[in-house]
Amino acid sequence: MGRPVTGGQHQDETLPTAVLMASGGLDSTVLAYWLLSRGVSFRCLFLDYGQHCANTELATLREILPAAERTKVHVARVGTLLEASPSRLVREADLWLDRVVASDLIIPYRNLLFLSAGSAYAASIGAQTLYSAFINSNHALEIDATREFLDGVTKLFGKVGGVRLEMPFRDMTKTEVARIGLSLGAPIAKTYSCQVSSTVHCGSCPNCVDRIEALLAAAATEAEAANGVTASVT
Repeated sequence: MGRPVTGGQHQDETLPTAVLMASGGLDSTVLAYWLLSRGVSFRCLFLDYGQHCANTELATLREILPAAERTKVHVARVGTLLEASPSRLVREADLWLDRVVASDLIIPYRNLLFLSAGSAYAASIGAQTLYSAFINSNHALEIDATREFLDGVTKLFGKVGGVRLEMPFRDMTKTEVARIGLSLGAPIAKTYSCQVSSTVHCGSCPNCVDRIEALLAAAATEAEAANGVTASVT
């Protein structure tokens, strides 16, 4: 069972027009900066579902958000629902002793739980839109991460409760999202999204591998652009 998340709730009284599902990971961090660049008023919702890295994720989220947004993070705790789960997302592996495979990192209905909880929270504060940073991932093994499911739940949520589900990065790769992050000045190198370790990136899980590849590719693109500018000036 993951450790209880520490930290208080938001203190602001201004109700936003949208809610962002945020975890301190690369995709949701970039989406936060993307929304801010477009003048969208939103509140971050962090879901503690019993994940072993909950404290690290929340601390990271509060560190990398712009200062004005840090006090607006709402923490919802639903960890008791999944405390019996054998998933390595909940039961932390010993990186020296345990062998972890992709199937160990699945929690059935996790994304459905996220989106349902996010929509319910949005409705409760009068927000019309729920933003989620789903991307076009090669590692999405869960049935509730498929395009068919996400398209279906988007249509369903649009008909029930009045909260619209938006996923602006749904057709993008993590590298494309990282490039957007760099263009917006988002601190993507400080993000955290390891599936196996609760405190440091293991460097081997699917999330870590995708994150590292995206950071390197985005940095290379930025360097190439900078060199092009330098060459044209000289």
